[in-house]
Amino acid sequence: MNTLTPILAPELSGKSNVRHAYFTRPGGVSTGVYAGLNARLGSGDKLEHVKENRRLIAEHLNVAEDHLASPYQVHSPDVVVATAPWPEERPKADGIVTNEPNIAIGILTADCGPVLFADQEAGVIGAAHAGWKGAVGGVLENTVLEMEKLGAKRKNITAILGPSISQKNYEVGPDFPALFLQQSSKNSRFFIPSKKPNHYMFDLSTYIVERLNQLNLEGGAVNRCTYAEEDNFYSYRRATHQGVSQYGCQLSAIVLSG
Repeated sequence: MNTLTPILAPELSGKSNVRHAYFTRPGGVSTGVYAGLNARLGSGDKLEHVKENRRLIAEHLNVAEDHLASPYQVHSPDVVVATAPWPEERPKADGIVTNEPNIAIGILTADCGPVLFADQEAGVIGAAHAGWKGAVGGVLENTVLEMEKLGAKRKNITAILGPSISQKNYEVGPDFPALFLQQSSKNSRFFIPSKKPNHYMFDLSTYIVERLNQLNLEGGAVNRCTYAEEDNFYSYRRATHQGVSQYGCQLSAIVLSG
């Protein structure tokens, strides 16, 4: 039996017309380095395993198998609107919004920040893949703007960051902070010195939540570390540190009830 163990955010669970889940690693059919619920198409995993994992996710969300929409992610600030199930070729983007019921919109991550958005009153939802490039580039802000175009009101939007890498496990090089400091000198608070000279530990999660707060959204974070919890989450950085070139991704998704 494939028992899925998704994480639910209380702030989103209380919305009657919205279902969501930050899916974790247990419960899928993938094996080897991908063992678990790997939902990443093109990961190198057996395609039949990934498709079965995505079917299990769709089933859990109570949508048709072909109504699980996730974009081809490229670490961009770009956001697309899902008005119907996508064909085989997925749009390149890192945010997705919809006001259509029974289309589960999902984001893949393996350390980056999955953010799910919902305006229950307007019936508009969103999902964003916020790695550092996307977060700096504006993917969170662009997701909210696209939701507003569909009728959402910012004061009614709840945004919750799912499992992502924690600061104590995210070391960056000497040139990394520059882009953040160019935006604001206050961004220095997201960096602390690491044990390695001229290197830093970066607090991606707090940075993402701060960007959401600047948008005046209701929300927060589930505060789970993808790197630290190997049994529960895939982690690109952990795989790299283990000398493994292949890795899986967990999927976070949200859907409007029909």
